Amino acid sequence: MYKENLKKIAEGVYELPKSEGMLVPGRVFFSKEMIKNIEEDSLKQVANVAHLPGIIGYSLGLTDMHIGYGFPIGGVAAFDLDSGVISPGGVGFDINCGVRLLKTSLTKKDILKKQNEVLEALDRKIPSGVGRGSKFQMTKDELKRILQGGSKYLVEKGYGKKEDYLHTEEEGCIRGADASKISDRAIKRGIGQLGTIGAGNHFLEILFVDEIFDEKTAKSFDLKKDQAVILIHCGSRGFGHQVASDYIKKMESEYGFKDLPDRQLINAPIKSPLGKDYYSAMCCAVNFAFANRQLITHWVREEVKYLFPNSEVGVVYDVCHNIAKFEKHIVDGKVREVCVHRKGATRSFGPGRIEIPEAYRKVGQPVLIPGTMGTASYVLVGAKKSEEICWGSSVHGAGRVMSRSKAIRELKGEETKEKLHKKNIEIKSRSFKAIAEESPEVYKDIEEVVNVVHDLGISKKVARLKPLVVIIG
Repeated sequence: MYKENLKKIAEGVYELPKSEGMLVPGRVFFSKEMIKNIEEDSLKQVANVAHLPGIIGYSLGLTDMHIGYGFPIGGVAAFDLDSGVISPGGVGFDINCGVRLLKTSLTKKDILKKQNEVLEALDRKIPSGVGRGSKFQMTKDELKRILQGGSKYLVEKGYGKKEDYLHTEEEGCIRGADASKISDRAIKRGIGQLGTIGAGNHFLEILFVDEIFDEKTAKSFDLKKDQAVILIHCGSRGFGHQVASDYIKKMESEYGFKDLPDRQLINAPIKSPLGKDYYSAMCCAVNFAFANRQLITHWVREEVKYLFPNSEVGVVYDVCHNIAKFEKHIVDGKVREVCVHRKGATRSFGPGRIEIPEAYRKVGQPVLIPGTMGTASYVLVGAKKSEEICWGSSVHGAGRVMSRSKAIRELKGEETKEKLHKKNIEIKSRSFKAIAEESPEVYKDIEEVVNVVHDLGISKKVARLKPLVVIIG
């Protein structure tokens, strides 16, 4: 029903016209080939989001879109501050799941000389997998300070450098966090998880710069061919999940869901006491995730320094995926502050925005798009076009095309590991099941996803990265 109603309005841009209950049309960004395989259920979610009060412009689905909780993963929507709502389903359970890119003074050859040694050392140092706790111990009061101070607080305590948080979205500490809005259950779940990767599609990878597409911007990001770099992909762990669960329950109790096209779109008015409380709690989870990636960065630095005594490791950038933010955008020719929900989407601001670190402001925000453990990842740069057509957003990855249960039935982790070994990629995981769930075959073609956003001008290619060492949960 939804797929057959799509109308092509420009190359790579398809519109889902308003139907009963939709306040705005939907728009999705796909190539001609990719649109053939678009999920009907994810399109239905795009349409459902268009029912929400106060939505502005369009309900959007980016190129890596697939079905999620409430919003599709890869969904973006902006809401009016007076009449609009804030929805946990538009943020996700893994609040501020995101990616941090580290640059090093090492080369591909340096890593290959110690490939397995590096793999084992980082696996010992950085906890990953379901249930694996952290060696970083703290009191409840210390955790609350982290929830309100993010990675900036950890750096001030000696776990990093000032440049780390300066090269992080929101400078590693989003305003509005209030630890008094957090449940005891969330505190208990978070207190032993800081500095851990977790499971699912979260990972730590060492890659090398395989190709440079934009020499000038790559130089601004301090990236060069054959340089070894590190990607950290993780979020707020069980803490963020509990925050989402707590407020979904509160919103259902306060407002109910009988008028919603999908109960997973439960929400609260942005300016209501509950809406404000959720935002404050969400900000705590955002800061927890920033701090999580900061502590992992600190430990990675320690281990790399031990293995390569003369090495240096710095932060290129750290981007959020699952978040709601108050941002200024042009609406009907005027600058307005709106609440942008990005669910499995990355901010992609073009040059000049004050939110971009000063070091990158003239070229645009770094956009980090991880592939799968056996395929390339990409560094792109934000562009003004994204601010014009999709609220300054871009894709956050390749996007799944196969469920985890189907992957386990049809793929063998042992075979995937062997295939990667033959490509000179060494992988470590808690189980072969986890490898099967994240095998390259379960995702869209990262090259095609990146080419769509590049050709649309949403974000532009800077460098391609290829993996050497992979650690997943």
